This record gives sequence, structure tokens and C-alpha cells, in this order.
Amino acid sequence: MDEMKQAIVDYLTKAKKSKHYFNDLVNAVKKQYPDVGMREVKKACNALVSDNVVAYFMTGSTTMYTLTSRQGETTTKDDE
Repeated sequence: MDEMKQAIVDYLTKAKKSKHYFNDLVNAVKKQYPDVGMREVKKACNALVSDNVVAYFMTGSTTMYTLTSRQGETTTKDDE
């Protein structure tokens, strides 16, 4: 699971956008580990949230993920 957690952190660090959907994280992990299921990725995300590395960003209807160090950043339409 540590490899998956590192893959998620690497993806969130290198991405232009500061906030990401869960499916974005699943796709990023599956590029490195194609046999991984959504449940394992969800467990890795929850562990990162518990470790205060990743935070939830809730829009009211959708929950997204962001690095705690990038929480204050906003994404403009040009960044997407």
C-alpha cells in the first residue's frame, strides 16, 4: 500500500490542478499498478487523509482530494 500512497502523492504533486476527483487518482495509480482495484486505492486515499498528507475538498455535491499543502490554491478554467 505504501507504493500506492506514494503514487497518489506524486500525482497530486505534479498535477497542474490542485483538486482531483477520486477517479483521477484511480487512473493515476492504475498507470503504475494496472491490477489494483478501486477499493485498494480508496484505502490508500483514506490512509493519506488520516496521515494529514491529503485532505478532502467538498463542493456540496462532490468530494475531491487535494494535498494539504495545496488546500488554499484555486483552479482557474485555464488550468483545467
